[in-house]
This record gives sequence, C-alpha cells and structure tokens, in this order.
Amino acid sequence: MPVPVVLREAWTTLVPDMNDRHGPLPPLMLALTVVTGLVDAVSYLQLGRVFVANMTGNVVFSGFAFAGAPGFSLAASLVALGAFAAGALAGGLIVHHSHAHRGRMLLHALYVETLCVLAALIVTLISGSPYDGGVRFALIVLLALGLGMQNAVSRALAVPDLTTTVLTLTITGIASDGRLAGGGGSRAGRRTLSAAAMLVGALVGAVAVLHGHPTLPLILAVAILAVVCLAAQVLARAVGPWTLPVVKK
Repeated sequence: MPVPVVLREAWTTLVPDMNDRHGPLPPLMLALTVVTGLVDAVSYLQLGRVFVANMTGNVVFSGFAFAGAPGFSLAASLVALGAFAAGALAGGLIVHHSHAHRGRMLLHALYVETLCVLAALIVTLISGSPYDGGVRFALIVLLALGLGMQNAVSRALAVPDLTTTVLTLTITGIASDGRLAGGGGSRAGRRTLSAAAMLVGALVGAVAVLHGHPTLPLILAVAILAVVCLAAQVLARAVGPWTLPVVKK
C-alpha cells in the first residue's frame, strides 16, 4: 500500500471526522489499547506469567501448566480467566442498559474499569513488591475484571480494527487484505497504529518494572483512563451519527 495512503489512514484515526460512523471513538480506543499493554506488562512480569487482558495467552498457559511445564500457574491462569469473564459479563449488562447510546456505554464501562485499576494501584502501594500470595491474586482479579469490562464495551462499540486487546486478526489483516494478496486494501494505517499502541504500553510498562518502578505502569494506566473518562463524559451528552449502536448482521 502506498505510504501516503497509510499515513492518511493513520491521521484520520488519530484526528477523526466527527461526522464519520465512529466519530471520535478511534483515538479513545487507541488510548485503551495502550492501557492493555501497561497492565499486561504488570501481570506478566510481576504476577507470574499470567495475562489480565489477553486471554488467549492464559488458555495456552493453562495447557502448559496441565503438562507440568515449570513456571506456569494453573490457578493464576484460571483466576484471570474467571475474573475476565465476570468483567465481560458486567460490561455486557452495561452495554445492554445504556439505552443504545455509544457514548454513555463507553462512559459507564470506563467508570468501573477505572475503579478496578485504581483499586489495584492502591493494593500495590499498600503491599509493596514483590506481589505474592493473596496480594497477587487480588491484583489478578481486579485487573482482569477491569479489562474484561473494557473488552466487552470495545466489542459492542465495534470500531473496526481497534479491539483494544486482540491483535492477531489485526496483524493478519495487514498482510492478507492488502493488494499484494489480491485484497482491496489492508487499512494498514489504522491497524499499525493499533499494534503500535499496545507495543508502546507494553514497552513503557516493562521498562518501568525492570528498572525498579513497579507501580508506575498502573499509575499511567489510571491517568490514561481518567483522561478517557473525561472525554467520554462529553461524548455521553453528544448527539451524532456515531452515537447510534452498530447493527450486527
């Protein structure tokens, strides 16, 4: 795909047309993708090979643990899966009771997610690292609940290529939908931004953890969520073509 096209797609994702079907939602989804990278850096590097946002990894880790592979905790993976599912259930309840307004849907889910991540941050500040025993599982539950909520609302918002958690299909689309493969266009600009957002979150989170600042990733995650909450408060009162729910065929 020509570079100007990719750059234009990236620009319109960062600075969207307010009259577009998804209006101001794309940059907010990118911000939440950064949050995903931050919290998964915390969970994997500090809570013992477990993810709180990317559940595919926990299913694989559960298989490794069943096989007796060292360093993998079946209990941690299952707790993360259960808490994430509970968060997704709560997110589904919010989605279906938001009166079909996508701004309110996002705002209500973000309130709960922000409280979950803030509670996790408070636990880390009180307990101090390393996080083990009951503290470890409390952090897994709180973070997985929040990210399950985020995943449920991002699925309902259905902004193309901005799921905030899963990148496998996004990266597949860059290659398989391009003209080189005979497709009509890979939307590489937006998809690359999505991958870059998670990469940045994971990189910043990992650097902070590895250099002795274990609480910094959660502080950053709470700060980003607070900003997105403020934006969502404005969107919850807005009226536009993007506020209507996506009709799934």
